[in-house]
Amino acid sequence: MNPIEFRDRFDLLRREAGKVLLGQDDLILHTLVAVLAGGHVLIEGVPGLGKTLLVRTLAHVLGATFKRIQFTPDLMPSDVTGGNVFNQREDRFVFHEGPIFTQLLLADEINRAPAKTQSALLEAMQDLAVTSDGITRALPDPFFVIATQNPIESQGTYPLPEAQLDRFLIQVNVKHPSQAVERLILKNHVNGFHAARLDRFEIQRVATAAELVEMREGLARIRVDDGIIEYIADIVGRSRVHRSVYLGASPRASIGLLAVARAMAASEGREYVIPDDVKALAPAILRHRLILHPDAEIEGVSADDCVDDILREAKVPKTAA
Repeated sequence: MNPIEFRDRFDLLRREAGKVLLGQDDLILHTLVAVLAGGHVLIEGVPGLGKTLLVRTLAHVLGATFKRIQFTPDLMPSDVTGGNVFNQREDRFVFHEGPIFTQLLLADEINRAPAKTQSALLEAMQDLAVTSDGITRALPDPFFVIATQNPIESQGTYPLPEAQLDRFLIQVNVKHPSQAVERLILKNHVNGFHAARLDRFEIQRVATAAELVEMREGLARIRVDDGIIEYIADIVGRSRVHRSVYLGASPRASIGLLAVARAMAASEGREYVIPDDVKALAPAILRHRLILHPDAEIEGVSADDCVDDILREAKVPKTAA
């Protein structure tokens, strides 16, 4: 798929998702870019902002199989991955697939499950496979996880370990809509909108799983100049020496920033990456990967503040079209 075809299909996906998620253009853009770049997404926001609705809508317009796991403190790893169950009729153990065997998995309130259950996602997110009783089973292609968490509530939650946070390509923060957008949301509900009946609201399915794979593979043809590679390495390298950062981003962040920059370029119909593609996604790539010094946190410095500093200080390359 060439960049023009990618852009046209991407615009269709954005328009269909935007019919439901009003006023969340950046959320839709960043999530689609991450998914088409082959990554997983962590969405953070208080309840009621449409996080779950976004995932349902994306599954519908992308034509992907969809399952949801509501994470709770008593959720077991086998509840996620599945496990062997003894079949008396056949006198043998039979593997029953868990909800992770899908193309789009919604891990709702992921920080409510203990570390043992959270870790059940690690192999799936990294290797696209699940191992049970020594047997490794491949997950569907494409496979991506979109997880949600509430940043305010801390009672009964288990913060995600750094190793798992690093597996998420991007973290997107959801904010409250404007009053004008909220009026439009209310009008939709007056007109009969229901999150469980997206097809009745004329939300079209505009892609298939095979087309998603084709779009993802097409990104390999997006040109990346040496100046862009140096720019990405400089940004991520600066995150490791920033005065407020205790632990900076890993090389996985560099690879992720390259992937989403290519997807951003293709979404605009370009065959090459420009610095603005990198700058637009750098906060979403880095914010969940930076561990700040305690003193900086006490002073109210955020990861986004650090990324803003880094982007101001990093030298922007001149690239040829």
